Amino acid sequence: MQELIITITQSRFFDILVKIVLISILAGIIGYEREAWRKPAGFRTYILVGISAVLVVASGEYLHEKYNGDAARIPAQLLSGIGFLGAGTILRDGNNIKGLTTAAGLLSVAAIGLVVGTGQYATAILGSIVVLCVLSYSHLLSDKLEHITNHQIKVKANNVKDYVDKIKEIVTGESLDIIKIKYGKDNNENKELVLELRAKGDINLNEIYSKISKIDGIEEIEELKNTAVPSN
Repeated sequence: MQELIITITQSRFFDILVKIVLISILAGIIGYEREAWRKPAGFRTYILVGISAVLVVASGEYLHEKYNGDAARIPAQLLSGIGFLGAGTILRDGNNIKGLTTAAGLLSVAAIGLVVGTGQYATAILGSIVVLCVLSYSHLLSDKLEHITNHQIKVKANNVKDYVDKIKEIVTGESLDIIKIKYGKDNNENKELVLELRAKGDINLNEIYSKISKIDGIEEIEELKNTAVPSN
């Protein structure tokens, strides 16, 4: 009986079974955290990705032993495949992009699965703990960073330098800090002013645009990468 147990525990099948169980636990924990946040990929998806990674490594090792092939080639292809799966979780809504963290999480679980597949259990457990901590607690820092936002606006007017003081007065009166001021030329005339602003908390930019646009002589206000707002 003892010899049978030893034979089983030393078999390739038992080795793969241990790896599948371990990655199921690790990936399941990470996937559960994602599902708790109602993300598009959750508990089952993460487990399946992790198990797939382990099986891919096992297949690579088997082909290497039997056919003397490159054991790293198949795992490398897995990472390309995960890119397509991750792309399916990314959604674009105007200038907002959602799902990047979920896609990165899937890539992380695939990498953890590859590590488990190669037998580096301690590394896999450590990696899982770090990934889980990042997913679970990084929002505590990101929430604070979201209260500090940079904006860039472009103002057009003839001899735009003549309006800088008035624009500064409006901007600073709205709890905005001016980080940088740049002047540009339009048809070789000094007609463009670009301000980089930093806001703490929510700022009504439309109200600021409205005040600036009411300055006599201002032709146009534009938030960079957004639609231009003509002057009234």
